[in-house]
Amino acid sequence: MVNTDFGLDFYQGKKVLVTGHTGFKGTWMCMLLTQLGAQVTGYALTPPTEPSVFVLSGIEDKINSVTGDIRDLAHLQQVFDETQPEIVIHMAAQPIVRESYRNPVYTYEVNVMGTVNVLECVRTHPCVRSFVNVTTDKVYLNKEWAWGYRENEELNGYDPYSNSKSCSELVTSSYKNSFMNPIVRKEDAENRPAAVSTARAGNVIGGGDFAADRIIPDCVRAVLSGQEIIVRNPYSIRPYQHVLEPVAVYLMLAAKQYEDPVCAGPYNVGPDETDCYTTGQIVTLFCEKWNQRTGQQAGWKNEYDGGPHEANFLKLDCAKLKSVFGWKPVWNVETAMEKIVEWTVAYRDGGDITELMNRQIRQFLQLNASGN
Repeated sequence: MVNTDFGLDFYQGKKVLVTGHTGFKGTWMCMLLTQLGAQVTGYALTPPTEPSVFVLSGIEDKINSVTGDIRDLAHLQQVFDETQPEIVIHMAAQPIVRESYRNPVYTYEVNVMGTVNVLECVRTHPCVRSFVNVTTDKVYLNKEWAWGYRENEELNGYDPYSNSKSCSELVTSSYKNSFMNPIVRKEDAENRPAAVSTARAGNVIGGGDFAADRIIPDCVRAVLSGQEIIVRNPYSIRPYQHVLEPVAVYLMLAAKQYEDPVCAGPYNVGPDETDCYTTGQIVTLFCEKWNQRTGQQAGWKNEYDGGPHEANFLKLDCAKLKSVFGWKPVWNVETAMEKIVEWTVAYRDGGDITELMNRQIRQFLQLNASGN
């Protein structure tokens, strides 16, 4: 087991249920939890991409992996009954902006009613002591201003994906206030309801993301096929962070509020301001790191396609997370890109992906424990 000042040594032997565990972030979450000694149950559809980081990681053999749809309340309740989780991390979602324009009804069904179903299971299972709903930085009403959004800003995402995540935040707040507020319920400490937080993360990058309509997977697909990278909007500004940054924060939040419910609430999870890049800059950085490591000459071109509305400028203010927990990012974007290229080269060359991911997790946790 790895000890870190995230307080993640807390997870030894804990029963943790992760929804959306077959996805990119879910796979990294399960890999980290197994290193920390947790008893992990995952609940999700089959892996959403081919190839799949879930399959490549080998994590399925190390956890209790359940195939299921979060829109199926009866099945979800059955899994809660059987596994009796102490901690629930809700990550299952339809996460792609452009897909939400193509399939808005499905997006709302998964992202809103799926959250209702998970919260209903949490409400009706006293075994759950801590719940974290993972949303997105896009939940905010984006006014394209220069400063970062804070947790008390208005929630009103523009597109169906972003808006459905805003709704998920509101659903979580309502369930918390109505059913899980210890002040309202007045239970004693041993029988108190689950502590509830939401985590609003910025753009997440890392090895093993094969999703459509995301910039780093687009870069990876292009260089692996020897093609030029196509960038449809190189001027939009986003907060980028390695996937282990928010994943570790989700687990920190779940652990801290398990021990002290006063810590619960909404939290932004993003990088420092220096790691807010334009899409063009992030692609240029990928090309530099790829070319340095492989000796190839990857490049990109601007082919703005005038597609559906997406925010041009979006930053998060993470002062609350830093103030409450003394948190700070571990890897900057340049280091994150080096890890992505390392992962991609190993994948291209048929390397041991399981060993590589576990090693990157150890490096991340050890650097954090040393105080960066």
